[in-house]
Amino acid sequence: MRTISVLLVDDEAVDLEWLRRRVLASGFDIEVAGTANNGFDALEMLEQERVDIILSDIRMPIMTGTEFARRAKTINPNVKIVFISGHEDFSYAKEAIQISASGYLLKPVKDKDLYDMLGNLCHSIEQEREQNRSLSEALSLINKELILRWFDEASPEPVEPQLHAALLPLLVNGATAAIIEIDDLEWKMQDVSEENARMMIRQTQQLISSLLEENKSGTMIIGSRQRFIILCSLPQEAFLQIMEELIRKTAESSLCTVTIGVGRYARMEAELHASYKQAQAALSAKWLLGKNRLIRDNMEPVLRGTPGTDFDQTLDQLLEAIITYDLVAIDDHLLKLLMNAGKKDVYDLIIRITSKLHADLQQQNENLYELLQWESHQPEILFQFETIHDIVSWMRRRFFELSELLYVKRQRQKRKLIDEIIHYVEENLESKITLKEVAVQFNFTPNYLGYLFKEDYGIPFIDYVKERKMSRVLELLKDPSLMIYEIAERMGYKNLIYFNRQFKQMTGMTPGEYRKKNKV
Repeated sequence: MRTISVLLVDDEAVDLEWLRRRVLASGFDIEVAGTANNGFDALEMLEQERVDIILSDIRMPIMTGTEFARRAKTINPNVKIVFISGHEDFSYAKEAIQISASGYLLKPVKDKDLYDMLGNLCHSIEQEREQNRSLSEALSLINKELILRWFDEASPEPVEPQLHAALLPLLVNGATAAIIEIDDLEWKMQDVSEENARMMIRQTQQLISSLLEENKSGTMIIGSRQRFIILCSLPQEAFLQIMEELIRKTAESSLCTVTIGVGRYARMEAELHASYKQAQAALSAKWLLGKNRLIRDNMEPVLRGTPGTDFDQTLDQLLEAIITYDLVAIDDHLLKLLMNAGKKDVYDLIIRITSKLHADLQQQNENLYELLQWESHQPEILFQFETIHDIVSWMRRRFFELSELLYVKRQRQKRKLIDEIIHYVEENLESKITLKEVAVQFNFTPNYLGYLFKEDYGIPFIDYVKERKMSRVLELLKDPSLMIYEIAERMGYKNLIYFNRQFKQMTGMTPGEYRKKNKV
């Protein structure tokens, strides 16, 4: 039998030492886990030590007795709290008892009153421990198998005597069913040896078992390689706090995370069966709500959707966003296509999306699967994800990557095209060059070619041609053997007056003035 542990709290050192000596002299199987002279120190000890009973002065500096009791119960819902108060604090002590305490003692505390209180609490604790032991013994491997089979029934039939005997200790004070699932186990284990995989699962199982034992909060039944069923007889709010702590500790201490589905509180066999089914339903919502969290059966359901009339329109907008390198729009349209999809529908949707994108890109001489280097048209990794958020995140990264690849490819192609246009202009500077002529030469429409050139070079194509022609004119003017009219004709200007006007607009002087200035 495990010794009962007591924490003593009083801001008066003399009273604290008297209380410690009297408790140890009680004759009960009791040990003093620690002493504290204020509520904050006591709470810190409570977080570090296993404590069954707290004896605390009602009046302490900084923190009131009721506040201390509330916080202590948050840390350890099962702890028994007894307040010690003077006659003037009696009404205050009664208020604390109504909130969360197990009793009170009036100062000056008589040995008989103290020992009677300790005796009653020790008896109550032993009864609770006995109940937990009965529960543990009742749920032998055979009984656990019976319960598993019973849970798997679509609707519960009247239970057999052996199953009834196994369930009875659970339902004396009511119970809750919960299902714990290790997240992403399959794909996390694919590069790990079987031995290491089993070790990781055992570590998670041991963490669950130790937390349940520490909080005396129920029993565990192994449902499958990655699922554990918890049957808990604690009040539901206390149990939910323990499950939240389990989620946090698992994430902190292992490579895995867990998601927990919780059913409703049950007092009858049929209600416990329903609680398990509710936990299953809650856990299935992980697909939409996400992992590494606690999901209760009473959460708001998320409506599932199917491709509607605007599906093709949204898909077209997604393709346009990918081609134009609009990452925000890619994200918006992808969420619109997938976030309301049910698990049974999402893979068909992804195949439909990628097939349509592939077909549309092929019309632009691009191959979706080659660009993304997918080994097959249906990447196996998609079938290993457990939530819609995982799939959307993966698809988002792939489509961002696709958009960037197309953008870089276009930029390279555009740069090559612009270089070829510039080379063509240089080779034909002494001829008449128009945008229409160049567009025909490179198989583009004049408007689109003009748009590409201005976007890359920063000025309209016709202005670029004028600048290059004028640069050649300036070079030719430095040759004194050439007459001005000869240069104008050579550069494609049929009208000498127009040539002079163009030259002055661009240089601020006439060709003759330019030669005079440069002493040609």
